[in-house]
Amino acid sequence: MFRLLRLLFLGVIAVVLITIAMANRAWVTLSVLPEEIGQHLGLNWSLEVPLFAAIFAGVLLGLLIGFVWEWMREYKIRTTATKATRRAHYLEKEVDRLKTSKEGPKDEILALIEPPAK
Repeated sequence: MFRLLRLLFLGVIAVVLITIAMANRAWVTLSVLPEEIGQHLGLNWSLEVPLFAAIFAGVLLGLLIGFVWEWMREYKIRTTATKATRRAHYLEKEVDRLKTSKEGPKDEILALIEPPAK
């Protein structure tokens, strides 16, 4: 059921993207710098692409920047979680070691009333 819903959702997205691409087929010129500054510096780089390609590239670039920004923001959370996981594993091993140790009675009350071993 969920696979069908996922495929339906992806199909709707594909139709929307194709519709946007068909409606924005005109060619546009993308320049690195404004024309006056580019001529002054000798860096008048420009590229002609369909408008839909510029739109999609802008959306993808924005998503990429957002993902990287969020990944960097969550760095402290990831390091705290890693430290907590390591500490939990260490404590689990310590509990297992104490359960299997033969150093004395396993019950604290019995340890108080039994004489120490010679």
